[in-house]
Amino acid sequence: MKKSILLFVFGLISSILLLPVSAQSLKQDALVLYQNGKYAEAISVCSQEIAENPNRIESYVVMCWALVRNRQYSEAEQRANEGLALSPYDLRLIEILGEARYYLGKNNGAMEQFQKYVASAPESGSRVGSAYYFMGEIYIRQARYQHADIALSAAVKKEPLIEKWWIRLGYAREMAGNYMQSVEAYEEALRLNSSSVEAERGRTRVSAKLQ
Repeated sequence: MKKSILLFVFGLISSILLLPVSAQSLKQDALVLYQNGKYAEAISVCSQEIAENPNRIESYVVMCWALVRNRQYSEAEQRANEGLALSPYDLRLIEILGEARYYLGKNNGAMEQFQKYVASAPESGSRVGSAYYFMGEIYIRQARYQHADIALSAAVKKEPLIEKWWIRLGYAREMAGNYMQSVEAYEEALRLNSSSVEAERGRTRVSAKLQ
């Protein structure tokens, strides 16, 4: 009797171990891989998951995040569009499509996505600050420095501890001729990182124009 029970338990455990890994587990693994900077591996897992279930939006999201971080911008744009065809209002895909297009130099297309994102995302949205930052960079590319000032000001208001954003805000204000405000932005960057060469050069450059 005991032998029969042991055989039954052994068989049950063996059958569980032989079960295929679920799509949900694959998704979680992909996210962990992405968070650990293993972008190529995350992309591979997501590709497998999408092959098994082409309608799984979470896989498109994690894949696009990983593709952008892996600098595969064209593929990220393609995959984000595929995901948005399935779920047109997914804010994560809207924002990451903006990033892909930004890095591809598609300024108007990127701006459209970022504007959609900030218009619909909650105030606490995790990428609102980043979206405003990218919008500011696009305006700088277009030499629309007042607009860049507005966008980058919104970015640093959302996330005030990112030195680079303050430097870019200082530059936008400098190029717009708003020198006093430019110095303030450069000085804020230096408060965050007193050894920032770029911020120190910016402050010195603009201070000379105020004399």
